[in-house]
Amino acid sequence: MHEAAVPATGLDAAIDAFLVELRVERGLSPLTIAAYRRDLAQFAEHAGRRWRDDPQPLLDFVAALQRGGAKGSTQARKSAAVRSFYAFALREGYATRDVPALVDAPRPGSYLPDVLEPDDVARILDAPPADDDIGVRDRAILELLYACGLRVSELVGLDTDRVDLPNAQVRVIGKGNKERRVPMGEEARERLHRYRSGPRQAWTGARPTPAVFVNTRGKRMSRESVWRLVKRWTEASGVSERVTPHTFRHSFATHLLEGGADLRVVQALLGHASISTTQLYTHLTGERVREVYARAHPRA
Repeated sequence: MHEAAVPATGLDAAIDAFLVELRVERGLSPLTIAAYRRDLAQFAEHAGRRWRDDPQPLLDFVAALQRGGAKGSTQARKSAAVRSFYAFALREGYATRDVPALVDAPRPGSYLPDVLEPDDVARILDAPPADDDIGVRDRAILELLYACGLRVSELVGLDTDRVDLPNAQVRVIGKGNKERRVPMGEEARERLHRYRSGPRQAWTGARPTPAVFVNTRGKRMSRESVWRLVKRWTEASGVSERVTPHTFRHSFATHLLEGGADLRVVQALLGHASISTTQLYTHLTGERVREVYARAHPRA
């Protein structure tokens, strides 16, 4: 029997932290996050105290789904939710073992992230007004998200000593406290220079801070603030797709590969620990090639 009655020490906190990441880092919709919450609550009923390093709770969970007659698609979705949670928990130190690797659970379906067309990216990046202080800041933020493929947490955590405008690059502290150097284009350098020498200087004059991106009170911007401004300027641009800060990172990677960039270079720019994570984008570009072919070729 599983230990459903035993409090799952630390599990609730780990699940809550994971759901925050889904909302802030990945920008998933409230309905999707609610589905993750339900699936993980169902898993927690089987987890007990052993979830950190013992595969048995996950085996119990999968077996319960099968006994309950859950459809294959349902099993796959719930299994994918738990596996995504474990990847987060292992990375953040909540779990101590790669439990899903030990369990022959239903395989989740491929996750292909949303990617914008280059023209739509340009429309969003040019939406903030260039003659307004907040617009100048937001133009720099949007440009850097796309030009450097930054995670939103990396962007708001950026300090001034890590931005090298003369050499057009940023030193980014990514997941696992790993540093990487990412080049930026001329447009990104120009927008950053205009923001730092204008609005930022005015907002932080009496309140020195190492933060690159600050609000009008001179305080470091939050991830939620960046999420809101991305939504605001996407709507203002007329782009109908749902866009989050992470959409620019996905678009950055996909557009590089479509332009002929080497997969290992893209891996380094994104800060992926494993090449298998970056390879997701090769599948995505394959899908996009087929879509363009079907749309453009007269005999497709």
